[in-house]
Amino acid sequence: MDGVLLLDKPAGMTSHDCVAIVRRLLKTKKVGHTGTLDPSVTGVLPLCIGRATKLSQFLTAEAKEYIAEVTLGFATTTEDADGEEIDRQLPDSPITNDMAQHALAGLLGTSSQTPPMYSAVKVNGKKLYEYARQGIEVERPSREITIYRAELLGDVVKNSDGTYTFAFLVKGSKGLYVRTVATTLGEKLGYPAHMSKLRRTASGTFEIGDCLGMDQLEELSKTPDKLPLISMEKALEGMPRVAVSGWVEKLVRNGGALEFGQVPAMEGLFAIYNESGQVLAVYEFDASKGMNVSVRGF
Repeated sequence: MDGVLLLDKPAGMTSHDCVAIVRRLLKTKKVGHTGTLDPSVTGVLPLCIGRATKLSQFLTAEAKEYIAEVTLGFATTTEDADGEEIDRQLPDSPITNDMAQHALAGLLGTSSQTPPMYSAVKVNGKKLYEYARQGIEVERPSREITIYRAELLGDVVKNSDGTYTFAFLVKGSKGLYVRTVATTLGEKLGYPAHMSKLRRTASGTFEIGDCLGMDQLEELSKTPDKLPLISMEKALEGMPRVAVSGWVEKLVRNGGALEFGQVPAMEGLFAIYNESGQVLAVYEFDASKGMNVSVRGF
């Protein structure tokens, strides 16, 4: 059983919890995810099964889309609703749709983002949330991220406690923290803020409409041959591809480096297939060697 299983992750479970359940249901240890979702976050969680576990590193690099909710009026330690309140300043004048749309438009493009203290980013071999739990503040490395879409969904709502809430869609590059997007929106609007809800609606080419709920998965696992697994070939369809045959195919299967005469000149990562359409490996150009080298064979 090889392929990618799309799960609509429920709230209250870690990504590892989901992996453990699928391992049990499918009776295989070869299950891995393509990037963690916090326990409170729902939505698209691609799970790689069997040989497809070798694809994980390539699927994490793709753009992701979310529907999020930001609450203006107080900030938290974790930048989401699970943290402790650390700063409260209720808006003293109405937050309008136009104001929210303007703030969202200001997020578009490439910028530097500093990850939250409560995150899995490592500093000196230790995850930031481990420092945070010990009350240790460390310098966090900023990273370059790109936001492709940022749109208001519905109206800004004033809540009974004086806070304001609005939902928005955001699509961004690898490494984007939507929690930090929420706090940045607060800064742009002049008030402390936190992310109050989050749902991932797309990860690369994988969309929420194609995902199985946990109940569906449990039922279908009784007849594994009916599981809607995405083939390794389809999972990589967004990557440039090259077809090879004969002795070049043997070279690829053995992880050998390829000269430009053996494959066309390509930029970045590209997938190599045989004439039957089976994906064999992912390669990239190595400038130091002047050749295309294998990144991962399948």
